[in-house]
Amino acid sequence: MTNIPNSDAATSANVIDMLTVANEFCIFTEKAEKYNPEEVLQYYAKICPLLYLKGAILPIVEPDEDYLGERFVNEDQWESIYNALLLVFPGKDEFYTLSYENADNVPLKASISEHLADIYQDLKDFVLLYQKNLAYAKQNAVYECRSLFISHWGGRIAALLPALHAIAFPMQQDDELLY
Repeated sequence: MTNIPNSDAATSANVIDMLTVANEFCIFTEKAEKYNPEEVLQYYAKICPLLYLKGAILPIVEPDEDYLGERFVNEDQWESIYNALLLVFPGKDEFYTLSYENADNVPLKASISEHLADIYQDLKDFVLLYQKNLAYAKQNAVYECRSLFISHWGGRIAALLPALHAIAFPMQQDDELLY
């Protein structure tokens, strides 16, 4: 990857695309309970791979030297999103995933709602910090979003996609697609 000055990288097309998709994800997530469960499921099955792609191509940006990390979504807001999503996925919220961090590769029980609430928190923080409209805030927002993609929300999406796919695009027992 070529070295692009921080201010240029923080306003590059890839970052603006990420900001746009992240903002759409957050807006939809904040009103997910207003849609029927099938619409919500179809939306997440389609936007999550796009978010993963956009996160994977974010440029490397160094944070402002005084950057300590800035979070906006608090525990109560996270809990509200999580609880609203739980209502959307009744009976379909739990799935199993593997943790590649432990050598056992034992399947772990996970929650679609929890994963989506975690992704929401990281992306909403990115959107809000980027919207401060100061060069150093934009740099810090991109740095934080990319760092959290690598350490947190990118892995959440990767673990979530098989579960979303299985319930969004179910197969009949004879492997014929349901339409």
